[in-house]
Amino acid sequence: MAQVTKKQKEAAAKVDIIKQYALADATALVKNVSTTKFDGSVDLAVRLGVDPRKANQMVRGVVSLPHGTGKTVRVLALVTPDKEAEAKAAGADFVGMDEYLDKIKNGWTDVDVIITVPAAMGKLGPLGRILGPRGLMPNPKTGTVTMEIGKAVSEVKAGKIDFKVDRYGIVHASIGRVSFEADKLRENAEEVLKTLVRMKPSAAKGTYIKSIFLSPTMGPGVAVDTKTF
Repeated sequence: MAQVTKKQKEAAAKVDIIKQYALADATALVKNVSTTKFDGSVDLAVRLGVDPRKANQMVRGVVSLPHGTGKTVRVLALVTPDKEAEAKAAGADFVGMDEYLDKIKNGWTDVDVIITVPAAMGKLGPLGRILGPRGLMPNPKTGTVTMEIGKAVSEVKAGKIDFKVDRYGIVHASIGRVSFEADKLRENAEEVLKTLVRMKPSAAKGTYIKSIFLSPTMGPGVAVDTKTF
């Protein structure tokens, strides 16, 4: 069993495990319970009252965080030659087509987001077994399969993220870094939560937002009061 350090004990002591904090208080507290020496991420976990095994209760979408994620997002634009200049101008880190498809076939996945044009999806299909498990497969629903390549790249670079409920009914999202001001973390979290509320499936019955937790990369989770949402 791993030994709990003094710093971890001090962080845990700051959180009342039976209390649900107001979102503003939770975002301030989560900054103070991080035990990493580096600028860790702040993650939001929302447990929903849905059954993700049923297609009519699947929750998946995108949201643009007002203050971004604080993370440098590496974007691969798999595009036809006529779209290469547009992708580069928008800030894509890697731009091309066949050469990158070959690299992916050989196991290269050193990117965070792949954006492509509809015509390229036929070439990407066989790579689903590589890209799917890593969450890299482009999807029209998340805006990563589009003819508006420049817009899509710019939005991802600015803080647009996609989310999907997992098999346990939980949505996970990174909403910033520990170094963010508490108000910026709160506004990012609010944007995700409001989006989830708007996306409530009509087939979902009973309590929709069951629990909300904020947590740093390393440190205790902080429960957020669900009544507000």
